[in-house]
Amino acid sequence: MAGIRASLPPEATVRLQFPAAEAAQVDFGAGPVLLDPARGEPRRTWAFVMTLCYSRHQYVEFVFDQTVMTWLGCHRRAFEWFGALPTRVIIDNPKCAITRACVRDPVVQRAYAECAEGYGFKIDPCLPADPAKKGIVESGVKYVKGNFLPTRTFRDLTDLNEQARRWVLEEAGVRIHGTTRQQPLERFLVEKPLMRPLPDVPPDLGTWHRLKLHPDCHVKFEYVLYSAPFALVGETLWVRTTDVSVSIFQDYRLVASHVRSHCPGDRRTVLDHLPPDAREFFAHDRQWCLKQARKVGPACADLIEQLLGDRIVERLRGAQGVLGLARTYGALRLEAACVRALAHASPAYRTVQSILVGGFDKQPLDRHDTDRQSVYGRHARFARDAKTLFDIDDETRH
Repeated sequence: MAGIRASLPPEATVRLQFPAAEAAQVDFGAGPVLLDPARGEPRRTWAFVMTLCYSRHQYVEFVFDQTVMTWLGCHRRAFEWFGALPTRVIIDNPKCAITRACVRDPVVQRAYAECAEGYGFKIDPCLPADPAKKGIVESGVKYVKGNFLPTRTFRDLTDLNEQARRWVLEEAGVRIHGTTRQQPLERFLVEKPLMRPLPDVPPDLGTWHRLKLHPDCHVKFEYVLYSAPFALVGETLWVRTTDVSVSIFQDYRLVASHVRSHCPGDRRTVLDHLPPDAREFFAHDRQWCLKQARKVGPACADLIEQLLGDRIVERLRGAQGVLGLARTYGALRLEAACVRALAHASPAYRTVQSILVGGFDKQPLDRHDTDRQSVYGRHARFARDAKTLFDIDDETRH
């Protein structure tokens, strides 16, 4: 077997050539372990490296993860570091960029596609399991790991990245490159004028997530609830998140927008997203009930105040029900019914409804009802006047 292999001709390769401003290559490499203050524990860092293929000038940033948001943020900061854009970005097939690696039809992560469209560069994935197509940046990662990391110590991630930026400008950028035999920063002076300018307004980068709208009309992202129209309950929606906003889409149709909350357990609700009955309940709060009752009349306002002032039972629904009777019977009849209900010391929804259904509000109050109101009213329930109490006390003594 060894003889057969020895007889085979050596495999030929072709070195890829890139004109100025044509392409950049991107890759991650393992970095040192540092304390992550967010978690309070040591974590592996990762070196994000973007290398311009013509000049070999680099952008290096160390991060704690390889999430989509980190990937997008590193791209933005790399473009701002160069002050310009290459025509295309050559990448491997990381999950934060490619959702399905394929020779002919790779599927790009939706957020990364949006980033490419916003900045105006093309995404160029390598063939699956063929990293040699981005050998320039792989050599750059090895150079960072072999020449930058071993000679330094770092207090934290901020210190690590500050030292990396100085190293790129003061050492890596001015060395004689092993392939080009020129300094990367000198070649970058030729390359930068040919690169695409940065957009006047940077694109709003966000991540996309597939989330189900739960029966309470909310989706949950990072333990925060955001509402969407109740008609979409049970559907799986697209949720686009940035540092400041959360947008909810049904396919490509925007159905809800919220200011993003970073407080776990928070709830962001738009009343119009709720079913009509729930929307009506939440809109008709205590202040609304008091305001509407005053429009009906003083007796109605007094009755509603008594309902809402109950110290044992929450009677908001009862107050809403009383005010709802005005739609059927009118404000004048409702006010008269409230007068009679108060006269009978029964400020309750069922009492007011019974008075209206029976038409008792149309009958005048007699003396007996008026006396009952004075005896059983809110401020003198089961009370006797002072003279009567003194008379009873005198009879007891004798």
